Amino acid sequence: MSSQWSGDPDAPGASRADQALSGGATVTVASAAPVEPWPPRRVAPTYAALDLGTNNCRLLIARPSHEGFRIVDAFSRIVRLGEGLSHTGRLSEAAIRRTLGALAVCRDKMASRAVSRSRLIATEACRAAVNGGEFLARVEEELGVELESVDRETEAHLAAAGCAALADPQAKAIVLFDIGGGSTEVVWLAGGERASAPLRERIRNWTSLAMGVVTLAEKFGGHHVDQETFEAMVAHCTQGLAPFIDQTREQARCERFHLLGTSGTVTTLAGVHLGLQRYDRRRVDGLWMSQDEIDDALMRLRTMTYDERAANGCIGHERADLVLAGCAILEAIRRAFPATRVRIADRGLREGILVQMMSADGVWRGVRSREFAP
Repeated sequence: MSSQWSGDPDAPGASRADQALSGGATVTVASAAPVEPWPPRRVAPTYAALDLGTNNCRLLIARPSHEGFRIVDAFSRIVRLGEGLSHTGRLSEAAIRRTLGALAVCRDKMASRAVSRSRLIATEACRAAVNGGEFLARVEEELGVELESVDRETEAHLAAAGCAALADPQAKAIVLFDIGGGSTEVVWLAGGERASAPLRERIRNWTSLAMGVVTLAEKFGGHHVDQETFEAMVAHCTQGLAPFIDQTREQARCERFHLLGTSGTVTTLAGVHLGLQRYDRRRVDGLWMSQDEIDDALMRLRTMTYDERAANGCIGHERADLVLAGCAILEAIRRAFPATRVRIADRGLREGILVQMMSADGVWRGVRSREFAP
């Protein structure tokens, strides 16, 4: 299946990633059985997927097509809903107001596009905050938007559904990970002879760590990160990964074993590696990076000052204090699961939600509705 962009790349609040989804870029999001074209003269329904995380509020609106689905609108804004949460246990009023503003834009976009079916999820910040339920009720009362607070297993499976198609089908196994603002999901995905099996059957193990770029940066600092601080962050993440490492110790691997990452951290590393002056999703999504290339990009990022990171076109001032925390999480995963290559995915939960809804509705004849189910 594939998605094609046809929205406004310069819409207010669009992220660097969504700005780059211009020019009809095509992205494979899932493999499936042969698909019949969408029936002529039949109006395709419009679907929306919203992912409200600890750091970002992201929306995709799409319609099914014979190739998969076509993106008709998108929105992404850094809201930092979970700012200060690790210290106070609560969502702050300032963060709530920022998020309400972004959600109002999403509501209006869904209305203008006549969305017929949607799934709007909230993740770690709303799960962890003592006032998370109050926030969800306020969103519904003030905006008429009903958010679904999903558990960690659902989040991990949706991330896998969104980018598993980028896994090397000849690899017996891969480790897929999604580094978020407040949590990090890691999935052991079977491949090889299992590559064409339903996703649920391919997921052998998964974990969700209650740590992400925001929480880690708040704990260790993100503006000035020296070698000692960076290694302390890596050690902290490694400790959290320990049970998953033990669970997967006996899983089969082969010479094609690799990592598959979806997050702002890995797409930033890819942009730095490519020397992009401005982020370009078409060059990043699906990129293979070797171990040495990852090492080099990490070192370049770690030697930048805060101001240099803020001025970088692939980072920006809103993420300059978070990106090294993400690098530490990535490094912990790399050390735990050594691989000679990493594949970069600029896709994830939203795409997984869209594919899941469309598949369940049977919009692609010849595709089993459970193929993409979490």
